[in-house]
Amino acid sequence: MENMRRRVVITSIGVISSLGFTIEDIIGNLKNGNTSFERSFFYNDVVISPINGFDLKDFAGRFKDRRYLNRGTRFCVASAIEAVKKTGIDKNLLAEAGLFLGTGPNLDIGGEFPDVKGGEIDRRDLMALWMLKFLPNTAASVIAKLAGIHGENQTLTTACSASLQAIGEAFRKIRDGYIDLAFAGGGDSRLSKSAIWAYKKAQALCNGTGKPERAIRPFDRSRNGFVPGEGGAFFLLEELQHAKKRGAVIYGEICGYGASIDGYSMTAPEPGGIWAERAVNAALQEAELAPFDIDVISSHGTGTLLNDSMEADLINRVCGKRPPFIIALKSWIGHIAAACGAVELAICLACMKYNYLPKIRNLDEPCHAGLNFVREGRRCSIDNILLENFGFGGQNSAVIIKKY
Repeated sequence: MENMRRRVVITSIGVISSLGFTIEDIIGNLKNGNTSFERSFFYNDVVISPINGFDLKDFAGRFKDRRYLNRGTRFCVASAIEAVKKTGIDKNLLAEAGLFLGTGPNLDIGGEFPDVKGGEIDRRDLMALWMLKFLPNTAASVIAKLAGIHGENQTLTTACSASLQAIGEAFRKIRDGYIDLAFAGGGDSRLSKSAIWAYKKAQALCNGTGKPERAIRPFDRSRNGFVPGEGGAFFLLEELQHAKKRGAVIYGEICGYGASIDGYSMTAPEPGGIWAERAVNAALQEAELAPFDIDVISSHGTGTLLNDSMEADLINRVCGKRPPFIIALKSWIGHIAAACGAVELAICLACMKYNYLPKIRNLDEPCHAGLNFVREGRRCSIDNILLENFGFGGQNSAVIIKKY
């Protein structure tokens, strides 16, 4: 079976992020230091990273089923339709494509049901199919209907690991010959009043009493929580010969994927990072790369005490003899929950194309002295990037992309 494995490349990118809606906008804002961090309208001590000026109809037009999409799934649909539009492939190919996405729960419970008393949710304006706003596969159903996609599909809800795992699963389906092409990615938003309150109760958010742009501090000794963000990104993954035959633009190649689960805590990572390390090593093994072959690690880097400590130790164990450059993209866009891996992959592809690494913002005093954190933006030739995501429930994922 080893010799039958096929190469998988990325041939389209649709991204909706606070840094921009194209990789050109993203790289420009990274170089110019532009971010969207601001204080939450709901809670003065919470900082968020919103996307301003987003309207789904600008990307997907007007359609009846839009009413069943919450804000997170709207980012999912918008970025997927952008990726579809940019492929230029015909309806017959679209019909054969797979669809793999990662998304999160609709936590806007107070917004959806503002008058709940005694568990009674019925009211005159309640939609007959209100449950669709809470079903995890609603976004996939809408994307498939709008784009005419009918192939293999999965919706993953593995917390902050979800969209990266969706990309990894699509990669394997193509690599092993089940399908030739698949759209993969995700979208999410946790900026509603109920969602922010949920994370406040879990004591996961940073204390945002200072300047908003200084709030999130991945790997800094003074870090104290994450900043919630929002957005989405989708990609067309395609078997290499299939892509070359139709003259597709190739943005990069996916060559390794690993995933695992801690089985330790509902929220905290396993302190030793042994199962997260297993996911990273699985991706390296699948890519047939050694740790010293990796040029850049795009870290999960949430800015929480436990995650950053675990991840820094993990990177040191795996790559300590020759540590690669380490970036932390959440210091630019906040934490996009289920969609963080997809949006971070889009940014990684922009960095790879333009040979640029953004600094880790607000990293004044690193929590680990032996690692090669990027402290200032720099030009850098990039051949291989390891992208890591670790989520609530002990969900771990890693994907390796290489320059084609």
